[in-house]
Amino acid sequence: MDRPELPLPQLHAFVVLAEELHFGHAADRLGIAQPPLSQQIRRLESKVGHALFSRAPGRVELTPAGRELLPAARRALAELEGGLAAARAAGSGRAGRIRLGFAASLALTILPGLLNTYRERFPGVRIEIHEMTTAPQLAALHDRRIDVGLLREPPDDEPGLGFATVLSEPFVAVLPAGHPLAAGRTVQIARLAGSPFVLLPRAHGPRLHDRIVGMCEAAGFTPEIAQHAVEWQTVCALVEAGLGVSLAPASIRRIRLKGVAFRRVAPTGVRTSVAVAWRADDANPLVARLVETVDQGAS
Repeated sequence: MDRPELPLPQLHAFVVLAEELHFGHAADRLGIAQPPLSQQIRRLESKVGHALFSRAPGRVELTPAGRELLPAARRALAELEGGLAAARAAGSGRAGRIRLGFAASLALTILPGLLNTYRERFPGVRIEIHEMTTAPQLAALHDRRIDVGLLREPPDDEPGLGFATVLSEPFVAVLPAGHPLAAGRTVQIARLAGSPFVLLPRAHGPRLHDRIVGMCEAAGFTPEIAQHAVEWQTVCALVEAGLGVSLAPASIRRIRLKGVAFRRVAPTGVRTSVAVAWRADDANPLVARLVETVDQGAS
């Protein structure tokens, strides 16, 4: 099917004349003289191959061909107007779609407030959220499957990506409620030696995994990892089931399980960081607006 070559000025002139049915009035609306208007109509009729208007002294009427073309011309102009408005909104960061990756534990902290604030500021933007751990988020950013990431323990140097720290929090011990150490308010990390651990796989968050193992090694032991779980909710459930203990970001305390106790740890100097991540070469204004909202919410 050949693509029709119908210049927009001709379609616009046709619609205005169809509404006015008077060359003088239509020319005034268009801001042009009558001769150029007549030329536009003749050119359009030449492309259609049929007269669009019947002309008689003091009277202009649509022909059957003109009546058939008018609804399509109006739709084309309306769709173009809508498309231009959408393009302008997307170009200014006020509309469009953005894909956000997030670590599951952040649904317990900054994610709800971030989404509410962003929707209030930019109601025309549709946010797609994708729950994933750190390593998959980094891969998804590089592969352009997400636009912005909220992740734990970003790498020191990841070519092509930008990072900004938005949150820092301490660690807590995650214990079965009946564990002897749950009787106190603070747990010395060294006293977890000999207990089996439930941790996230290192492949899903290498730096977070290494930070937890490093805390144990600094306390004089290497943790025995008895079970891996991809999400912190699952880690807590496995701890409740008696499969081991864990060390986790403090925000995990918002997971309410009757059989799990969360306790502060000592020493207290180690913290875990959360960062917003984006592609350094991404000029999409929606990305800049979301990163700005994350930064403002964290400050």
